[in-house]
Amino acid sequence: MKFCSACGHSVEFRIPPGDQLPRHVCDHCGTIHYHNPRIIAGCVPEAADGRVLMCRRAIEPRLGFWTFPAGFLELGETSAQGAARETLEESQALVEIDDLFAVITVPYVSQVYMLHRGRMLNDHHGVTHESSETRLMREDEIPWGEIAFPTVYHGLKFFFEDRARGARDFHELHLTVRLPVKEHVKLGGD
Repeated sequence: MKFCSACGHSVEFRIPPGDQLPRHVCDHCGTIHYHNPRIIAGCVPEAADGRVLMCRRAIEPRLGFWTFPAGFLELGETSAQGAARETLEESQALVEIDDLFAVITVPYVSQVYMLHRGRMLNDHHGVTHESSETRLMREDEIPWGEIAFPTVYHGLKFFFEDRARGARDFHELHLTVRLPVKEHVKLGGD
């Protein structure tokens, strides 16, 4: 960042008084520009027969890999509203969003994932500009070696483990080391 978005003057990268981290600071108007993690809202949409809706990505990153619907939260949305919107945008599916079941922080990409359980309101789903394929899958049909992101892998594992136990637990995970998804699969989610 070179210029202040509030007044247009140049900024300096320094630690402002009372802070501990360097920030972009405008000496002209005093604005401190904070860069904070992005929030991703998503859900695991479950059909009436227990299968979950998966989407094959039609966009980068990870073009052609599988995910459940998730994306950046918009201003003015709750995480549940964002998860429902992302599900519609990525799969044409209408969902009722249930409880938050996982928060996964990924500091190496400055993201925080908020994952919800979701119930499909009907059987309709289909391709969009973000998904080249949508499919309802049983747990044993999930292409675990073709999952787009570690957050999706762990989110699905939490979802299916809870369901197998008849539990609705809350999970928190911090992915602090960048590993390829295939390494998460080898580690069994550890």
